[in-house]
Amino acid sequence: MPVRAGLFVEGPPPALLAGHCRGCANHHFPRQPVCPYCSAETVDEVLLRGPGRLWVHTAVTAAPPGYEGEVPYGFGVVELPEGLRVVGRLTEAEPARLRPGQPMVLAVVPLHVDDEGREVLTYAFAPGDTEPRDR
Repeated sequence: MPVRAGLFVEGPPPALLAGHCRGCANHHFPRQPVCPYCSAETVDEVLLRGPGRLWVHTAVTAAPPGYEGEVPYGFGVVELPEGLRVVGRLTEAEPARLRPGQPMVLAVVPLHVDDEGREVLTYAFAPGDTEPRDR
């Protein structure tokens, strides 16, 4: 089950559920009914699959309050071909194995198991061999 409904689809291939404003042509994630850039109410749902390019990254080594998943985990910013920069988990937790500009692909990964024994899934970015297409 997803960590939150409306963030991603599992695929294949997986995709983020984003918004694309017909007014200003900007993408936003997560999707919202009103554009966060121009306040237009003409927002279409779009699927963003990537690949993307890593901008910055770090490792989270201490669990944030309320977090139930494993540590350490990677965390970073990935720019998608649409120009949108998405903050999120990385499948690689070792900073030395990552570099700015590195190609990244979208993945759906387990986050934790809830109190009822169900696996909770989230999106993450994994180092990828595929070069992102030019914007």
